[in-house]
Amino acid sequence: MRVFKIKAVGDEHMRNGKTHIVLENRFRKVIQKDKNIQNAYMLIHSEKQGIHVNMAEGSTGSIPAHPEQPYFIASIDKSFTSVLIGSLEEQGKLSYEDAIASYFDSELLHNLHIYKGKDYTNEIKIKHLLNHTSGLFGDGLEKSKQGTSMMDLLLDESPHSWTPHYIIQWSKENLTSHFPPGKGFYYSDIGYYLLILIIEKITSKPYHEVLKQSLFQPLEMNQTYMIQHSEPVIKKEYPVADCFLHNKNVTQDIRLGMDETGGRIVATTEDLLKFMKALVCYKLLRKESMEKMKDWAKFFIGIDYGFGIMNFKHIPLLMPKRYSVWGNAGSNGSFMFYHPKLDAYFIGSLNHFKYQRKGIMLMFKMIDILLKSKPNKSI
Repeated sequence: MRVFKIKAVGDEHMRNGKTHIVLENRFRKVIQKDKNIQNAYMLIHSEKQGIHVNMAEGSTGSIPAHPEQPYFIASIDKSFTSVLIGSLEEQGKLSYEDAIASYFDSELLHNLHIYKGKDYTNEIKIKHLLNHTSGLFGDGLEKSKQGTSMMDLLLDESPHSWTPHYIIQWSKENLTSHFPPGKGFYYSDIGYYLLILIIEKITSKPYHEVLKQSLFQPLEMNQTYMIQHSEPVIKKEYPVADCFLHNKNVTQDIRLGMDETGGRIVATTEDLLKFMKALVCYKLLRKESMEKMKDWAKFFIGIDYGFGIMNFKHIPLLMPKRYSVWGNAGSNGSFMFYHPKLDAYFIGSLNHFKYQRKGIMLMFKMIDILLKSKPNKSI
């Protein structure tokens, strides 16, 4: 089942009237080719190219996927967290250089970061949490000393809610730190749980309320909310899209288990476009604040990670210049990126854990299509 919406941007017409059809056909072909993908969503927006295509393929149960359907955004929400931290930094309520020890009691931090017998907890700074250079454990799939991960436990048992405090304590008892703060890169969800707790301490408000008041309401992200904590401003008839891991529908597990950055935030492609455009246009943070967020650490070859944002950079023979984008992505194949040269946004999800790479590759295919439609193909 396929659904897509197309509209002109302003009074402009596309340079190539068939571009939207080529985009939609490629999207549909990629999704239908992979039998593991049950539903997928993608929005491509470029005022420069005069195009706005919002597509959906597949279904949630017996309900056809729809472009206005919300889905779990996974680690894209780390961009939300980093923007909130950046706003507090602008207000002078914290510094990226602050040691996190000043924000927590000794019980939570006890034995948090032990590496080769030395306790590095007091050396962790806020900036280390933001760009995953703290050396802390925990990406949800990391195996414990017993050979299980948080995701394993979530799917196999656990009727309780995995709150940030619970996850931090479990991680301290079962996982191992990787290096001293600032001496490497390791993707750590635990770091972002700590950032959420810092936000709550400074604002004296629950994280979901800070999100709503500081981001969702001002940007009119009316379909974005945190399941079991808040509701969308405008309710629509479309259910939250199913999400899968190894062909198992884990939607209910996510609803009842993981908390905060664990995956409970859902959004639509149109709402994420509002957020990303506001970030690109410096409506959320000042330009100088955005520059501070570009404290890049090496994620993978050709991919750096700053404060809640990824940056794809040109590397000869490995990462073509035409794929230079920045934004964020999640382990369930969700993605939210901006292409500066094309002035284009690519937002969507494959709703299948461990499909992060496939989500990125789908975006690259769409970038190639847009580049072919441009008169100037020198990018």
